[in-house]
Amino acid sequence: MTPVNGISVERAGPVATVWLDRPDRGNGFISAMQVELHERLAELDADPAVRAIVVTGRGRFFSTGADMEPGGANFAFDDEQTALARQMMAHRPRPWQMRTPIIAAMNGAAVGLGLTFPMQWDIRIVNETAKYGFVFTRRGLIPEQNSLWLLPRLVGFSTAIELLLTGRLFTGAEAAQMGIATQALPGDQVLVRAYEIADEIAAQTAPLAVGLTKQLAYELLACDDREAAFHREWEYFRWMGRQSDSAEGVAAFIEKRPPAFTGDKNEPLPPVGPVWEAVDE
Repeated sequence: MTPVNGISVERAGPVATVWLDRPDRGNGFISAMQVELHERLAELDADPAVRAIVVTGRGRFFSTGADMEPGGANFAFDDEQTALARQMMAHRPRPWQMRTPIIAAMNGAAVGLGLTFPMQWDIRIVNETAKYGFVFTRRGLIPEQNSLWLLPRLVGFSTAIELLLTGRLFTGAEAAQMGIATQALPGDQVLVRAYEIADEIAAQTAPLAVGLTKQLAYELLACDDREAAFHREWEYFRWMGRQSDSAEGVAAFIEKRPPAFTGDKNEPLPPVGPVWEAVDE
């Protein structure tokens, strides 16, 4: 594989691997690498044959964050650079709006941007002895990439605010204890475990069911109306029950055989009406 802007991609059946591929720079991000990463994720999400995406780092680190230049040139945007950055961010694909599960195999240390990017993904497996941290305040910055919104919801406000204000480093084992990661394992087992999860999703689950579950989970995370959330979930549960994959899932279970799902993970959804809209007899 030849990296393009610090990113390389390989596919093995229904599982795709995205490599952060600048090991000589600790897989530190430059602007072109950020763009490349998100474009490749969006491309893989649009491919119906890709059932799961694993993102990992080449070499010793997962990512050392932004590849800082002397003098902090990466962050001191002038007005023109700010305008371009706003335009780029407005059109950047949002991982939480993609229907393909994204698994971070965080083989080594990750700080700053190297941690806030995988926080936007779905499942994180970390190296139990590697160091991680939201180090922004120690660089004279505030946390970014939606981490101020997500981290308190993930680990609770008390834990989140301590990590964000101090910018301290913590081990992968601590990350799992706090709920930032699903599992903390020895470094050589991180990618192996990520592939096990990806393979399980690809072999045992229905593409549309997984895609819609992910979509609704993130949508409802931001919903403060419990009744509306209940209604939306209920309506799509009933709709999914009329799809062919629902019948296949039940048949495969009864017949004790692997399922043969055919649904498209990106199938458009029907609109859902007002909460508990009355139906005329």
